[in-house]
Amino acid sequence: MLWQWVLTLIILPTVFIAVVIVSTVVLIPLAVISMSWFMRIKERKLERLKQHGPNVAFFHPYCNAGGGGERVLWVAIKAVLTRYPDSNIFIYTVETEEPQKILDKAQNHFNVKLDLKKITFVHLTLKILIEAKTYPYFTLVLQSLGSMVLGMEAFLKLNPDVYIDTMGCAFTFPIFRYLAQSRVGCYVHYPTITTAMMRRVKHRIVSYNNSGIIARNPLYTWIKLLYYKIFGWLYGIVGRCADVIMVNGTWTEEHINELWKEPYNTYKVFPPCEVTELKQLRSLVKESDPIRILSVAQFRPEKDHPLMLQAMYELRSLLTKNEFLWNKIQLVLAGSCRNAEDEERVRHLKDLAKHLSLENNVQFEVNVTYARLLHLYQTSLIGLHAMWNEHFGISVVESMAAGLVTVAHRSGGPRADIVAPHAGYLAAEPEQYAAALLHALSLSAASRADLVAAARASVDRFSVKEFEKSFLRACEPLMSF
Repeated sequence: MLWQWVLTLIILPTVFIAVVIVSTVVLIPLAVISMSWFMRIKERKLERLKQHGPNVAFFHPYCNAGGGGERVLWVAIKAVLTRYPDSNIFIYTVETEEPQKILDKAQNHFNVKLDLKKITFVHLTLKILIEAKTYPYFTLVLQSLGSMVLGMEAFLKLNPDVYIDTMGCAFTFPIFRYLAQSRVGCYVHYPTITTAMMRRVKHRIVSYNNSGIIARNPLYTWIKLLYYKIFGWLYGIVGRCADVIMVNGTWTEEHINELWKEPYNTYKVFPPCEVTELKQLRSLVKESDPIRILSVAQFRPEKDHPLMLQAMYELRSLLTKNEFLWNKIQLVLAGSCRNAEDEERVRHLKDLAKHLSLENNVQFEVNVTYARLLHLYQTSLIGLHAMWNEHFGISVVESMAAGLVTVAHRSGGPRADIVAPHAGYLAAEPEQYAAALLHALSLSAASRADLVAAARASVDRFSVKEFEKSFLRACEPLMSF
């Protein structure tokens, strides 16, 4: 026993001395070098900023997708250029389209005109790392890690003064806050994970984010719930790396505050909706025309186009005694396709419409121009929205502004912020949607006019002008050099 004590007295001091030496020789110089490197980065940024103005980089890989998130991007860029004309705008993107064509699409789809001379596109090559199809399993965490690699590529190609994520890639924040020494802002359309998603897994509900195989197996459910909780914890850590957090509505704000716990740096900024022009539209619907029910949504799984088709099927059963009226009804599904998967999804929807014997009552409008969309608004009577827990619902606002009687999902943004009492209908199940559609179809001309007037009066708070004011107010800490 004595020799063990002797060895202990010899070994412990030796190990301690070795640790001190390693720390002194390796870690302390490394820390000094790192601090020196960060100081040089800051000095170079300040020198360049004084001469050429701030470099403001927007991280939006799919900037040419044509959805509501892209509208936020382009209107935000226009607002920054108007308020800070000496700033240099950069967009991190994986798009390979010619820059001018991307800006032309922004003008055609969103009525936002931008000068190419003031915008530089930074092309990123590692697109595969952020595509969901790359990761059949553990998609959330692997896709998020992939976004970090893409973020590193972005940082190495351009180190900005201000970094604003408008795509929802929170795992890129630490890279730009700590390595790039940039001011970090973000606009959150939809939390990557929510407590609502966790509840669906916990209660073993089959949905787009919870397959039947997992929902039917208690062990798989427990593993996925643990995985979601760990990911939610990591999501909170990276989210707190943002200096300014903007959210698009009450529903998103509640979830982000719960996960990121930064209420004093979080601002509610409703997304820009083209309400001014849409409120001036006059209906072109004639009594002899088809009765159009219009849905405007990207062809993505969470938009739940099958629910709309199921609602139409239920509506048909309610109109069995009025075949003439049914034959006049036409559901128009208008939206953009981002890639081959979305195009395949449209083909499946067409097959489902045939399966439900709805092919004569459903019309698909893919990648419509802004002018065509305006015409659809003018020739439609009802606006339809079906996404569960939609983060906001720009298309819902625009349908209301355009004078359509709107039927939206009883959840998320439509329920929390948009569809006020006596300004539209809310539903959740196909039967409820069918009943709401039937009620909307049965309205008298006077009742419809009152509902449309109430809806149009409620949407001014979602205008482009209000977005620009709120966005610039929130971004002041980022742009104050």
